[in-house]
Amino acid sequence: MGNLFCLVQVDQSTVAIKETFGKFDDVLEPGCHCVPWIFGSRLAGHLTLRVQQLDVKCETKTKDNVFVNVVASIQYRALTDKASDAFYKLSNTRAQIQAYVFDVIRASVPKLNLDDVFEQKNEIAKAVEEELEKAMSAYGFEIVQTLIVDIEPDEHVKRAMNEINAAARLRVAATEKAEAEKILQIKRAEGEAESKYLSGLGIARQRQAIVDGLRDSVLGFSVNVPGTTAKDVMDMVLVTQYFDTMKEIGAASKSSAVFIPHGPGAVRDVATQIRDGLLQGSAAAS
Repeated sequence: MGNLFCLVQVDQSTVAIKETFGKFDDVLEPGCHCVPWIFGSRLAGHLTLRVQQLDVKCETKTKDNVFVNVVASIQYRALTDKASDAFYKLSNTRAQIQAYVFDVIRASVPKLNLDDVFEQKNEIAKAVEEELEKAMSAYGFEIVQTLIVDIEPDEHVKRAMNEINAAARLRVAATEKAEAEKILQIKRAEGEAESKYLSGLGIARQRQAIVDGLRDSVLGFSVNVPGTTAKDVMDMVLVTQYFDTMKEIGAASKSSAVFIPHGPGAVRDVATQIRDGLLQGSAAAS
């Protein structure tokens, strides 16, 4: 019905290209327009002004001879004031953009090592955008944004990189574990040294207390029993302790048999042996 009355509708975010007898005449904005076909006017086509996206996957080689697939995402749109150029000058806009992306990526990536490609992907995207902006502006298109969305090395290379990373992390973990064990051993040795030191102090104090007790007993006995000497008292104390020890050995459930001399002069012999043993031990210690 619109064609009968020479009326056409142009949708929002779209422009229409009007021709008269096959020659470009005008760019029609969104809305309703009169196109008198009886005078040779017609619509050659429509051109969207919306932002479009093109994903380009390019395979190339890095400086260290690793093949990678670089995926670039190009966002572009046609300019209203250059709609006629965008409509007439390019027959395949997406193929043209793809060719420029291939050219820039294959010129930039071979100059970089694989690790540098990952680190400098923003610089690569910027180089692609600048080249596209210069080329596509002459055809009536604006490059809105260029992104490097993926860098994918060969599967064997990725596996090798993961193994290198895992080995490095295991090495760090082993170093930390060894350091922790070293600290633990040092602290354990310090604790054992402190424990032995305190045990030695306890034994020394115990022996000192025994000596002090014996001295007090000897002095007290000598005072209370006239005519006795310190040697007599020490003999009696040593013999008493000796028999107390024998009593404890006999009272133990798992003790072995102990044979000791038991005659009339055995008590004095025992005292003499104990005293001589103590004196020899004291001399050896000094």
